[in-house]
Amino acid sequence: MNSTLWTQVIIFICLLTISLLFLIMKRSQPDKDFTSLSSRVKTWWGMFVIFIFATLFNPVVSLISLMVLCFFALQEFYSMIKTRKVDRRAFLWAYLSIPVQFYWSYIEWYGMFIVFIPIYVFLFLPIPRILGKKGTVGFLRSVSSTQWGLMLMVFGLSHLAYFQFASPEYGANLVLFLVLLTQLNDAVHFLITLYFGKRKVIPTANPNISWEGFIGATIVTTLVSYFVYPYLTPFDQTFGIISGFLIAIGGFFGASTISILKRDLLIGEDEKFAALKESYLSRVDSLTYTSPIFFHFIRYFFDFM
Repeated sequence: MNSTLWTQVIIFICLLTISLLFLIMKRSQPDKDFTSLSSRVKTWWGMFVIFIFATLFNPVVSLISLMVLCFFALQEFYSMIKTRKVDRRAFLWAYLSIPVQFYWSYIEWYGMFIVFIPIYVFLFLPIPRILGKKGTVGFLRSVSSTQWGLMLMVFGLSHLAYFQFASPEYGANLVLFLVLLTQLNDAVHFLITLYFGKRKVIPTANPNISWEGFIGATIVTTLVSYFVYPYLTPFDQTFGIISGFLIAIGGFFGASTISILKRDLLIGEDEKFAALKESYLSRVDSLTYTSPIFFHFIRYFFDFM
């Protein structure tokens, strides 16, 4: 508990310093677009508060907070989908699956947790659309979009909640480690792209993703992981370094995937696309990939999960 408390004190000081530096940068460089970084800073503070409650009070508080986060992220994802009235019945069932998925975490039923959305919900969701008898127009796009949103915004993010129940001893610190490196990776990638990025990875979907940013963020995230892992994880040096590298790679593909999804779903709706820059989706995009990747990486190699 002492090491956890001191770690959170240090993170609080770092967050406060970063926030002040960010305000100074915004005022001294008004021509730069810091929207993405602003979203990340807000996310850091929100996650930090969640972890304070989770580690110092009760992990159930963290579970409920993450469940609410999944709900809003999924709601924003569905708001981008062009649907008819009949398609919204599937959305209702998708929302109802959120508390059920988190319930499996709470009772530590790993088998159901891991198959509930990818198998049972996946097979069930087309049924309300079929029974609606409203024809076949838009069926595939409607059902697949609904399922894809559930996989990213609920199944992926729900792994954050399962950490603490799978491993009461290390879970909270592992989540802190994961979120810290994921958000750091995003911020470093953004800053390197902003000042040095010339080769855009997907310029039509997200100009803030560049190869320079990817390489630089991967190096920085891996290095920070090397210095941080002794305080937040039970890993040895090898796994500490590999963890940072995996989180950097996963974060890159998570941010890229969500960016392409938003652009595809909002073609011709530039105003709505701009408004979603500060959405929940933009704040948790990388975590939709890093959470399950990091979780299953640990579960495969370590007995405490």
